[in-house]
Amino acid sequence: MAYRLGVDLGTTFVAAAISYDSQIEMVTLGDRSVVTPSVVYLREDNALVTGEAAQRRAPNSPERVAREFKRRLGDPTPVILGGQPHAVIDLLGSVLRDVLDKVSQTEGEPAEQVVLTHPANWGPYRRGLFEEVPRIAGLPDIVTTTTEPEAAAAHYVASRKLNIGDTVAVYDLGGGTFDVTVLRKQAEGVDILGTPEGIERLGGIDFDEAILSHINFASDGALADLDIRDAKIAVALARLRQDCVLAKESLSVDTETLIPVFLPGRNFDVRISRDEFEKLVRAQVESTIGALSRTLRSARVEPDELSAVLLVGGSSRIPLVAQMVSDELGRPIVVDTHPKYAVALGAATIASMVGPRQAQAAPTSMPTPPVAPTPPSMPAPPVAPTPTAPVAAPTPSPQPRPQPQPQP
Repeated sequence: MAYRLGVDLGTTFVAAAISYDSQIEMVTLGDRSVVTPSVVYLREDNALVTGEAAQRRAPNSPERVAREFKRRLGDPTPVILGGQPHAVIDLLGSVLRDVLDKVSQTEGEPAEQVVLTHPANWGPYRRGLFEEVPRIAGLPDIVTTTTEPEAAAAHYVASRKLNIGDTVAVYDLGGGTFDVTVLRKQAEGVDILGTPEGIERLGGIDFDEAILSHINFASDGALADLDIRDAKIAVALARLRQDCVLAKESLSVDTETLIPVFLPGRNFDVRISRDEFEKLVRAQVESTIGALSRTLRSARVEPDELSAVLLVGGSSRIPLVAQMVSDELGRPIVVDTHPKYAVALGAATIASMVGPRQAQAAPTSMPTPPVAPTPPSMPAPPVAPTPTAPVAAPTPSPQPRPQPQPQP
């Protein structure tokens, strides 16, 4: 069955959604997860392995693994894997090619159109480099691009009815970047107002680092003097970083959590509360509020003119985010049921509406998408409402279709 595909090629993970017969669904990319990590590993035979397969190999050979390389797009210095230089666009191309191959195997045929997303704050140079990624992946003619907040906006419009003249701000705090844009519903479609803004190096991985620094401080500098060239220490730190991710996610639901630390010759636990975590990241969240305010000024929109503020991106589940946005603007906060999937779902929505090479028109105006189906969805992590503004009901997101279990 012919289908179109939206891909969120993120800093920390990749998500994909398909559009067919007016339906939008997530595609399962991992063995146990809808998303797959944005990780590349160089094998001994010089072949590049991506996703979960790369993640599994990474702890034993950290010098052969690359993470968060999307942030380095435009940097002339190559990424060194196993002593060999690799351009960032080549790594991104490998990730995209494997994702497209995975979806083609699942669906039984290649997509007829693909929309790929990127941060809103990229200038012409990095956007031009990003346009090379589909060519490296082997599909230059069917892949078009749009910005991440514009894709999230398309998902919002498809999921919730907007009246003509309604204005919405899209606040996208993901794993590695922050983007914000303002849109207004018009009779002929949706217009992007002003200039979308972004903060390139701000996202969940920075919050993970804050927790890691907290552990180092709480343990009197136990992490500072470790020799990361030691294989056992490298493995222990890789595990600890993953536990920091889990701790961050659990603090969106729980008021405190315990982080186990297993180092060669020393094991201990570090307790961190939500209040402590929020103190660690408050300054970074405040910088996103500043970007949101500047974007509103660029759009010539006052806060009281907003119908809602849509929070998307996995890091937007942090309760402090909704609280600070609401305190600043005093407007209803809408949290998508699965905020980390909103960009991929919106990219698939755009793919369903545009022909080849047309997605670049999205920055100025997008046609009104068809209303997305609303099947039952899993509950969203709770976001604490604030006294200044109500928290609107979560936006339902389509669930991924059941996938065959991977073979051992």
